[in-house]
Parts: sequence; structure tokens; C-alpha cells
Amino acid sequence: MRQPRTMLLAVLAASLAGPAVAQVPAPQIDGAATAWILTATALVLFMTLPGLALFYAGLVRSKNVLSVMMHCVAIACLASVLWLLGAYSLSFSGTAPLIGDLAKFGLIGVGRDTLSGGLPENLFFMFQLTFAVITPALIVGAFVERIRFGAVMLFSGLWLLVVYAPVCHWVWGGGWLFARGVMDYAGGLVVHATAGVSALVLAWRLGPRDGYPKDLSPPHNPGLTLVGAGMLWVGWYGFNGGSALAANGDAAAAILATHLSAATAGLVWAFIEWRRFRRASMVGLVTGVVAGLATVTPASGFVGPLGGVILGAFGSLICYQAVDFVKTRLRVDDSLDVFAVHGVGGILGTLLVAVLATPELGGKGYADGVTMADQAVTQAIGVGAVVAWSAIASLGLVFLCKLTIGLRARDDAIEEGLDMSAHGERAYNP
Repeated sequence: MRQPRTMLLAVLAASLAGPAVAQVPAPQIDGAATAWILTATALVLFMTLPGLALFYAGLVRSKNVLSVMMHCVAIACLASVLWLLGAYSLSFSGTAPLIGDLAKFGLIGVGRDTLSGGLPENLFFMFQLTFAVITPALIVGAFVERIRFGAVMLFSGLWLLVVYAPVCHWVWGGGWLFARGVMDYAGGLVVHATAGVSALVLAWRLGPRDGYPKDLSPPHNPGLTLVGAGMLWVGWYGFNGGSALAANGDAAAAILATHLSAATAGLVWAFIEWRRFRRASMVGLVTGVVAGLATVTPASGFVGPLGGVILGAFGSLICYQAVDFVKTRLRVDDSLDVFAVHGVGGILGTLLVAVLATPELGGKGYADGVTMADQAVTQAIGVGAVVAWSAIASLGLVFLCKLTIGLRARDDAIEEGLDMSAHGERAYNP
């Protein structure tokens, strides 16, 4: 008799306690995604140091090799500190449409167990930091062999806060372009358009190298450029594949499209040179590879393999024409073709993704209720806004640099070479 009585009391107690409340499981770290993004973070930093540094160093004269490398390393150091002291927070915190807030200044309040999605937020911070490092470093190619080191540091630091952080917030941090549904998988707008347009403005206001355009020395060591390009190609797997922020099919699709675009673009650039000059150069081929990588970046996770091939072909063809246009029509000494390759490539890929994301070409498709035409309009608005802001803000920063510490190195320093005049070292000692 005691057992039924006990059961009755239990039922009465449960009824008095009210309905059961479902327990929401606490967010858990995604181990596979974390392992992949740890790897991708290293790959993207590898793109700048030493990849981009070697790529650019091989293209300049021997007396300026160390200065180019110095610019890349110094920008990496500066951007890393600024990313902690405000740039990350301005990019990825807050809900304002134009710029974030400083709620995560210094990562105060972000602990080892704090998550961003399924990732530790410290890792998300670090992955995005590597993008903030390489973007201003890309601009180095526009001003090699003739700029003051102090101007590089002042311009790059302010540029990260004034240009990169707002655009990053617009597109990836919940800003107004994010709300419109702009498609920029890994930085066609945030990285390549901003850097390319700003590079063109800076090169225009800085003025050309001595002897430009006919009396310039050829690249002093194309082999270094090849080594750097190979590092960029490998690192780009982390750049685009890591932007999935997960170890899944999107990451794999992004890497596949990235590789095919690079390979196609290299072949197309080499073919164009062969038709024009009856020979294909190694520097030209790897420049084509980089053009393909830049062009596929905004589309990489949204398109299929065929889309990667199409982006590589068009990217190489259009960027090749852009190199001639900038140098012969605009007469701007964008020395290592930052705008023509990265800017034009990133803009082109941002526009073409509206077409190539269609499932009929193997793409991922569009958001519910969005047509190809709707997406094309959104992409064009994004390009127009980012290009305009990058140009206007960069022009203001150039003026500020000229007004304060000066922009162009002295003529005697340029003649001696920036390696010795600015840094007291030589890349090659007798």
C-alpha cells in the first residue's frame, strides 16, 4: 500500500510545481570549425609575411628591396595593435548602419570561453586581424621606391580606422550593406576594392618614379616574385575557404573555385602576352594568377567550379586591359598595379557574382525573394559606395600626410635607394 501512495504524492507534487521548463543548451564550441579557422588564420598571415613582401620585393630595383619588405612588416605590426585598440570593435560591434562602437575595445570582457558563433571570439578576432593586416599592405605596391617611411605608417594607420573599419562594418559587421544583402564572401569590396582605389589615389598624388614610364629598370629578381606568388596562392585557400567560418561544404567549394580561377587566369594572361609579344613572361603569368585570385574572392563561396573558371578568364582579361589603361591613359604610376589587379579584380568579381551565383551554373543561389536582377542592383550599389568612400577618405588622408610629415622622399634619398637612406641596410652586400 505504501508504493501507490508514494506515486500519488509524486504526481501531486509535480502538478503543484507547474509545467516543466525546457532547458536551452549552452552554446558549444565547434571543434572542427575551430581547428580549420586556426589553420586558415595562419595561412592568411602567411600571405602577407612573407608572401606579399616577397612578391613585391622581386618587382622593384635592388636598392629598394628591404624598404618594400619593411613596409609590409611594419604595417602588419601597426595594424595588429590598432585592431585590438578599436578597429575590431568599430568593425564588428554595435548595430549602427555606418560604423560600430567601442564596446569591445581592447577585447575587454572577452574571455577564453567567449564564443562568436561556434568559434572562440579570440580566434574570430585573430582571423579577421589577418585581413586587416593584408589590406593596407596591398597598397604598398602603389608607392614603392619613392615614399617616406613615416608617411607609410601614418597613412596606413589612419586608413585602417577611417576606410577599412567602416567598410568592414557595412559589409560584414551588420551595417547597411549587410542589411541590403550584398554578397562579398571574402573581401572583394572590403579588401580589394578599398585597397585598389586607395592605391590609385595615393599613387596619383605622390607622383611617378623617376624615369617613369620609359626609363625604369626591370624587376630585379622575378624569382622572388614567383616564390611570393606561390605563397599567396596557397594562403588564399585560408583567405577564401576560411571565410566560411566552418569546416564544411561551403569552405571546400570556396577553395575549389579559388584554385580554378587562379589557374585559368594565369593561362589567359600568358596567352594574351604570347599573342601580343610572341612570348609569355613568368612575371605576367603569376600576375594573372593573382588577378584571378582577387576576382574570385567576393564570389568564391557563392559560385560553382564553372563560375571559378569564368571569373578567372574574365578577371585576367579585364585586369590586363586595366594595367594598360592606368599607365598609358591615366598616366598614374601605380607601380605594381594594385588598382588594375586587386581593385579592378575585386570590383569585377563583386559584380559578376550576381550572375554566377545562379544554381544553373552550379552556384549557391540567392536569398528568398531575391532575383538575379535584384542582386545585381545591390552589388552595384555596394561597389559605388565603397569606391566613393575609399577615394574621398584616402584623398583626405594624403592631404593630411603632406601637411604634417610629408609624403614623398627627398630626391637624394630616392637616388640612393630607400633601403640605405631610410633604413640604413642593404638587401645585397658585396
